[in-house]
Amino acid sequence: MAFQPYVPPEQLMKDRSDYARKGIGRGKSVVAMEYAEGLLFLAENPSATLHKISEIYDRIAFAGAGKYSEFEDLRIAGIRLADLRGYSYDREDVNAKTLANAYSQALSAIFTQQMKPYEVEILVGQVGEAPGENELYHVLFDGSVTDEHGYVGIGGQAENVTEKLKDHYAEGAPLDAAVRAAVQALSEVEAREIEAGAIEAAVLDRNRNRRKFRRLDDTEIAGILSGG
Repeated sequence: MAFQPYVPPEQLMKDRSDYARKGIGRGKSVVAMEYAEGLLFLAENPSATLHKISEIYDRIAFAGAGKYSEFEDLRIAGIRLADLRGYSYDREDVNAKTLANAYSQALSAIFTQQMKPYEVEILVGQVGEAPGENELYHVLFDGSVTDEHGYVGIGGQAENVTEKLKDHYAEGAPLDAAVRAAVQALSEVEAREIEAGAIEAAVLDRNRNRRKFRRLDDTEIAGILSGG
């Protein structure tokens, strides 16, 4: 009979954490930033179909970094949960905090119970009726949740990106200034200029009707960057 060698729990958790961080670090970063009219999500992503940023519900958006197949599973599960809650109760009862908690529980269970943790970091954002009412939650691969304010970077070189955002972020900035600040932060970390065609960006705009989510197309992004 073969016996598995004993591994102390703290070493097992450390190994899983290191594994997940290495996987996430191989991907590109995603930026979320508050601006005057809502929340901006922006990432370097040359693919036109494999989105890192997506709508979850009326006022809620999702962004993922790391292994695409894994955060795509989480995105779909979040949409199903939001739809079920909205159908069972009321659309107003669907909020980012509930979704972030659900993601936290799911990722925590995967991290502690499965051999391989998910190699993902995710953001769940909700635009409020006023700037001070925006919500932005950062959920790590082990289920840890952080309530973010103003700006945050995830995936890839997240710490460096967040540090650069600190230099460029301006509270209450218009959308074009927020887009330029986010792209500049990513470009400085990558030490190269990121072209408009390689950028994926979307906003939660509080001025829109029921569905607040809107994608920025390549032409709009190029116009914003050229006007900086």
